[in-house]
Amino acid sequence: MKHNFISVYGRVQGVGFRYFTQRLAQKYNIKGYVKNVQDFVEIDAQGEDEALRQFTDAVIKGASPASEVREYTIEEREIDQHLTTFKTE
Repeated sequence: MKHNFISVYGRVQGVGFRYFTQRLAQKYNIKGYVKNVQDFVEIDAQGEDEALRQFTDAVIKGASPASEVREYTIEEREIDQHLTTFKTE
């Protein structure tokens, strides 16, 4: 199990990025949230190692067809036992 905090920059707001990220989270059984923050999108994601890697790769490629990820950061965090769902905020 791993827990990552991902910040995604580029054309990621107003293009369905959060919706597609939520669908990816459901596909890979990821818990956490995605939300718009100023000029980037913040993703708090926790799941099994390989599932989280695949989820992260898909997000970085551009979760929505209209999005364009120009830059991203990934910060590893401690496991949070309170994460039970994936929300769009």
